[in-house]
Amino acid sequence: MTLIAEDLFLLLVDDVTGKPIVDSTKFPRVLAGAVVLELAVEGCVRITEKNESFKAGRLVVTGPAPSDPLLARAHALIGARNGRLKPQRVIEKLQRNLNKEVGSRLAQQGLVLERHDKVLGLFPTVSWPAREVTRKNWARQGVGSAIVDGTTPAPEISVLISLVSAIDAIPKILPAGVDKKAAKKRAKEIAEGDWASSAVRKAVEDVNVAVMAAVMVPIIVSSGS
Repeated sequence: MTLIAEDLFLLLVDDVTGKPIVDSTKFPRVLAGAVVLELAVEGCVRITEKNESFKAGRLVVTGPAPSDPLLARAHALIGARNGRLKPQRVIEKLQRNLNKEVGSRLAQQGLVLERHDKVLGLFPTVSWPAREVTRKNWARQGVGSAIVDGTTPAPEISVLISLVSAIDAIPKILPAGVDKKAAKKRAKEIAEGDWASSAVRKAVEDVNVAVMAAVMVPIIVSSGS
């Protein structure tokens, strides 16, 4: 099974350079958001609402841990403080080195190459140029068809669009010449659409807000220092 985070990684990494097409603040955090959303889509967790025993906007475990180790780790993190963690807090905990972990998984699957190098001969760096593009093309075509052609996307494509939209990167994954303003508007409509259960829609909304907030905090801290 390919994870949402893996499909998202493929969309956000350049085929040739193997480098992310979004900055280093956004990339691991949106991947972490994808992990949380996957748990919600699978019914393993949900986000609380008003008038519950837990405060609203917290993650609670609602099902057993998935077999996938990455999802299981996220599930355990949420379960250890069940009903007390907001999505943004979970995203911040999960995002550390997550891009490297997902990249290594995809390299093991033969979808990307994992290249290690050093900048100026001193600083380690890693890139993931494409090796086999069938899966990436499926995701890219699904996103393009939904946004450019106006087709109704499958739920998994809708999730990808919502996450890419949350970091304002929709134009980056579409062909050159596409109207950026119209593409962003269509992506937002899809993210807010009636394509999933109310619990999953709630998770999509809250996780996207959490991703945007998580992305902004390091930027604000950096600019203020």
